[in-house]
Amino acid sequence: MTEAIAATAQWQSCAIVEIATRTPAIKSFFLRLPETFDHTAGQHVDVRLTAPNGYTAMRSYSIASAPSDSRLIELAIERLPDGEVSPFFHDVAQVGDMIELRGPLGGHFLWPGPSNKPVLLIGAGSGVVPLMAMIRYRKASGEPVPVALSLSSRTWGDVLFRDELLELESSLPDFALALALTREPAKRRTDFSRRIDARMVADVAARLPMSPGCAFVCGSNAFVDIAADAALALGLEARAIKTERYGT
Repeated sequence: MTEAIAATAQWQSCAIVEIATRTPAIKSFFLRLPETFDHTAGQHVDVRLTAPNGYTAMRSYSIASAPSDSRLIELAIERLPDGEVSPFFHDVAQVGDMIELRGPLGGHFLWPGPSNKPVLLIGAGSGVVPLMAMIRYRKASGEPVPVALSLSSRTWGDVLFRDELLELESSLPDFALALALTREPAKRRTDFSRRIDARMVADVAARLPMSPGCAFVCGSNAFVDIAADAALALGLEARAIKTERYGT
C-alpha cells in the first residue's frame, strides 16, 4: 500500500466479538468491522482510544488473521506494563465494546504473492503476529510456496499460537517450524535452547527444499539486527529481507 492510499484510510468503529487468552501476556481480540476489510498478510492497523476528558492514545497492531472476505479480524495484543493502550485491552475491554480502528496500513512488510521460491520467516515473541497472518494465508490460498518459521520465545508457555503452529507443522508438508526457547530447555529435538544466531538461521533455512527467495523478520531492534545479518549471510539480497521492529 502506498503512502497516498494509506492516508485515505478512515477511522471506523468496530465491535469486540471475542477475546482469547493466548499466553500469560498476550490476548487475541476479534473485531467485527462494518464492512469487508481488504488487507494483505503482513499489514497492520492503528487503534485509537479516547478518554472522557478527550485525551487520545493510539497504537499500531499487526493483523494476525489471514486476508479473507470476512468482516472479522484478529489482533494479538501483548500487555505492556508501561503502555497506554495495551493495559486497557487486557484489564478493561470486554466483548461488546466498540473500538476505533484505521487501516489497513503498511506497504513494505507484505506477503510476496505467488512465488516459486521458499519464504523464510523469523520472529520473536509477539513479532510472530504478522508472520502468522502470512502462514494462515499460505494455508488458505493453497499457494505451493514452502515456508519455514523460526520463532524465539522465553518459554514453551510463551510461544504465541503454539498449538496452531504445531498442528500446521504436522498437516502441511511444506511448512517447517523451529522454536527457540531462551529461558528453558527446548522440548523437541528440532527446536533450540538459546537465543537466535546465524547458525540457527542457517539450520532453519536448510529445512527448506531450496534457498529462500525472501525473508521476513519481526522483533526487537537487537533481534532484527542479528536475524537480518544472518539472512544476508545466506546469500539473500538486502532488498529481499523485510524487517519490522518493536520497542525494546
